[in-house]
Amino acid sequence: MEVFFCLNLSSARENDDYPEMAKEAGVKALADAGIPYSAVEQACVGYVYGDSTCGQRAIYHSLGLTGIPIINVNNNCSTGSTALFMGRQLIMGGLADCVLSLGFEKMERGSLSTKYMDRTNPLDKHMEVMINRYEMAAAPAAPQMFGNAGREHMEKYGTKPEHFAKIAWKNHKHSTNNPYSQFQDEYSLEQVMNSRKVFDFLTLLQCCPTSDGAGAAVLASEDFVRKHQLEGQAVEIVAQEMVTDLSSTFSENSCIKMVGYDMTRLAAKKCFEAAGLKPSDVDVIELHDCFSANELITYEALGLCDEGTLIDRGDNTYSGKFVVNPSGGLISKGHPLGATGTQMD
Repeated sequence: MEVFFCLNLSSARENDDYPEMAKEAGVKALADAGIPYSAVEQACVGYVYGDSTCGQRAIYHSLGLTGIPIINVNNNCSTGSTALFMGRQLIMGGLADCVLSLGFEKMERGSLSTKYMDRTNPLDKHMEVMINRYEMAAAPAAPQMFGNAGREHMEKYGTKPEHFAKIAWKNHKHSTNNPYSQFQDEYSLEQVMNSRKVFDFLTLLQCCPTSDGAGAAVLASEDFVRKHQLEGQAVEIVAQEMVTDLSSTFSENSCIKMVGYDMTRLAAKKCFEAAGLKPSDVDVIELHDCFSANELITYEALGLCDEGTLIDRGDNTYSGKFVVNPSGGLISKGHPLGATGTQMD
């Protein structure tokens, strides 16, 4: 199994709509792979906000009308990685030799909110865990969920607010090297800690912004790569796993588990086993830092360190044991929901 990647376009230019963003990501991915769109046999297209055939509209008039199956994917923050996962499954199952995985998002300004009030909120059980432990506050739901996971971490392990701030400070610093980052400003630790409060210890500079953007990857079988003599630029997917919530997500009254600790730990375990590697073999890590608290919790879920030990040693940046989110992470690079997972993998 081989994969070609295009850099994520995390920040759209003013007045760009999703077809333009999708076109740029798709065209660049195909150019990077060195193949025409006519070689693509299926497409998996991810987005969260939009009508039911935005994937078709994004591809039809930007890449071509070739009649291939186009599958629309909506899986919240995992949308892009789900599109990539589905594309890889198509190839591994022998159903296609070349698949385009594309993710894009055009988002409204401000914090995420519930769009449909006439039906069950899909996060109602997650929110129930949080409310049972900490009650509801007058703040947006997403920073409350992850902020309360951070509060629990502080209570259990003695983590301090500055540990979370150091993560955001590090990611903003990394973003200065990423031309696709939505924000490329470097901040001092004091600026991060003293920026506007969003929820509890979480300040504005520790939270991802709403973003417009797109990312794309071309996936191809080994036979396709050899046939088109693309060995020199192909990047192999050694392992990829997808895990959803376990019973412990809802049964242990833990906000850390509610935001995904156990499913992340299981996915990492399965992935390392499939690859024949261990966490200490990894040098560079891109992980989901929608809020600084989630990055810290994910260190531990991935098996990179014991609880609360990576930050003080400086092992999450250059000259440390790992370089985590060299792109700037979602905190700086941006978080266009449908595109995020495509470029982070």
